[in-house]
Amino acid sequence: MKKKELIVAMATKTGSSKADSERAVTALIEIISETLKKGDSLSLPGFGSFEVRARPAYKGRNPRTGEELEIAASRIPAFRAGASLKAAVNDGESSNKLSRQT
Repeated sequence: MKKKELIVAMATKTGSSKADSERAVTALIEIISETLKKGDSLSLPGFGSFEVRARPAYKGRNPRTGEELEIAASRIPAFRAGASLKAAVNDGESSNKLSRQT
């Protein structure tokens, strides 16, 4: 699903106009981005949480030349799905595969 499809789906689900849904989706994306930019996390119980993770510097290789190069440390955005979202994706199946052994 792309952003435009999300806007249409939200407008249909909420009974609002596409313009109102577009403003809401855009605002949500901006809020999540601004929160992560500050280094804070954002939690939506039942859905999941957004956070910033530190990626340490590491050595990589230029695929063309094979030359070794240093990749700088960085911060990356991450999403961790909540239990309800995991269950919905798995049609309510237990995420613990060990409990299903026979």
